[in-house]
Amino acid sequence: MEVGHLEGVLAWPAKATGVVLFTNCNSSAQQSARNNPIAAALHQSAIATLMCDLLTPIEDSRHSNRFNVDLLTERLQLATEWLSQRGDFANSPVGYFGAGIGAAAALRAAAHFGHRIRAVVSQDGRLDLTGEKALAAVEAPTLLLVAGRDTPAIALNREALAKLTCDKQMHVIPGSKKLSNGPGALEPVASQAISWFSRCFSG
Repeated sequence: MEVGHLEGVLAWPAKATGVVLFTNCNSSAQQSARNNPIAAALHQSAIATLMCDLLTPIEDSRHSNRFNVDLLTERLQLATEWLSQRGDFANSPVGYFGAGIGAAAALRAAAHFGHRIRAVVSQDGRLDLTGEKALAAVEAPTLLLVAGRDTPAIALNREALAKLTCDKQMHVIPGSKKLSNGPGALEPVASQAISWFSRCFSG
């Protein structure tokens, strides 16, 4: 799949109930190691995924671009429009999965598209970068996942939760300082994401 000069992988299991776009801020092996197990779990639950790097390799080489929420949001919107223009996927429910800064971009894009986005899941999200106006404009049901030992992130996510006006939940997963660290750390993330997307896509 190519979106302008961006590249990604669309995986569509049989009888998929919807598609989740992952907000990959870069193409690093570390990000792939975080997202690939979650995507595989979604596939097993008949949920399709679009793994799209939101930065080109040249852009990614400039580290500051990974923190450019405006640019990442614009690229996620572009990927969403590309998907909606494909006749075979045009009517499928669409959701976003974002981690860290990617979660801020996901919520901004969800605010832009309104009811067209059916669900958002944030993992260790830097939601302080979303902006109050965008948070208040999100219509998609939103699940915030935070590591139980990441006290600053818990506080930031609670602040964001209070500003969201949509159907919303925050789930603190005990035992880890970051949800991407440690054996089995991603299993509860995948489980929560599957439940959230499945419920929202079937509604």
